[in-house]
Amino acid sequence: MRASIRLGQIAGIKVGLNFSVLVIVVILVFGLAFGRFPEVNPGFSTWAYVVAGVASALLLLVSLLVHELAHAVVARRNGIEVAGITLWLLGGVAELRGEPRSAGADLRIAAVGPLASVVVGGIFAIAAFVTSAATGPGLGVETLAYLAGINGILAVFNLIPAAPLDGGRVLRAFLWWRRGDRTAAAVTAARAGRVFGFVLIALGFIEFVIGVGFGGLWLILIGMFVVGAASSEEQQTRVNAALHGIRVGEVMTPDPVVADAGRSVQNLIDEAVLTHRFSTYPLVEDGRLAGLVTLNRVRATPSDQRQTLRLADIACPPDEVPTAHPDDPLTDLLPRMAGCTDGRAVVLGDGGQVVGLVSPSDISRAMQTSDFRGSRPYPPPRGADLTLPHDKNPWTS
Repeated sequence: MRASIRLGQIAGIKVGLNFSVLVIVVILVFGLAFGRFPEVNPGFSTWAYVVAGVASALLLLVSLLVHELAHAVVARRNGIEVAGITLWLLGGVAELRGEPRSAGADLRIAAVGPLASVVVGGIFAIAAFVTSAATGPGLGVETLAYLAGINGILAVFNLIPAAPLDGGRVLRAFLWWRRGDRTAAAVTAARAGRVFGFVLIALGFIEFVIGVGFGGLWLILIGMFVVGAASSEEQQTRVNAALHGIRVGEVMTPDPVVADAGRSVQNLIDEAVLTHRFSTYPLVEDGRLAGLVTLNRVRATPSDQRQTLRLADIACPPDEVPTAHPDDPLTDLLPRMAGCTDGRAVVLGDGGQVVGLVSPSDISRAMQTSDFRGSRPYPPPRGADLTLPHDKNPWTS
């Protein structure tokens, strides 16, 4: 889920909003301002209810941000890079580039989110109690009480033992600790997530059919997301297990055709695109990576501008291009192969020079031949591609 609006950084972590978050804001404001608040606290003006609804929606987004920040901060403390946090239609997503290297780290990263929600909910509950004692019941107290309750619900819902919910991560960490097999634990948590998602879809369908309200559609939407995300997690787990121990240099396409960032788009077409079979061209400037151009980007350039536009003008900028060293584990690179590069990554040598490319076809080929690779640094410890063989207790960090 990509950020459409950048909000800046908190504790060095990029924070953004996806446009879909506006949908949940509108639903919340409308439901609270014209439903819950007038029913519980009658007698106020429409504008007062709208202001309370807007304040509740914004503070809920802040609560979700705190929840995701807790995940991100603990993940960084456990050696995992955090690409950023995005708030969207169904909550928030902390994009972690990597996986925990022990069951203990996995547990800490998963559990801190619901814990943060409990703390935030407690703060709102205390604020509601103090405000009620000072001013008596009112719209402000109801707003604070609502936020306390919704944070509590968020914490409880996230602790359901089904991936991709935090409870699924807790289940994965526990099974990893008991079995010593991260892959099997992750697959179990993902399958539990699919079952839970289908249950939500069934409940939503029943609720919608019997005419209880449109809440059934919401359950169906959440259930579909859970099923899709759980299936994706299981697939990613199997890919990581298959590619365990493989280095980037083993799968990369070496010595790619590079282009000068200052040359025109038409020049690349004439001298490289029409004469080579490559679909990706790293750009260099003074011997350093200056961006990445793919055939999709060239194709999207208007034909009448190809003589004047430089390659640097249409390229994916260098700070958004995933890079790796030939000796890096391939599984560490995979989570970063997204964004504007169409799933490509550039391999850099010790001096920062371009020495190779990794594309989806390279990954596919590595998957197909993974069973034939007999010379890995060490065999996968029962499917866990994150702990070394000498680790006796994966619960420790």
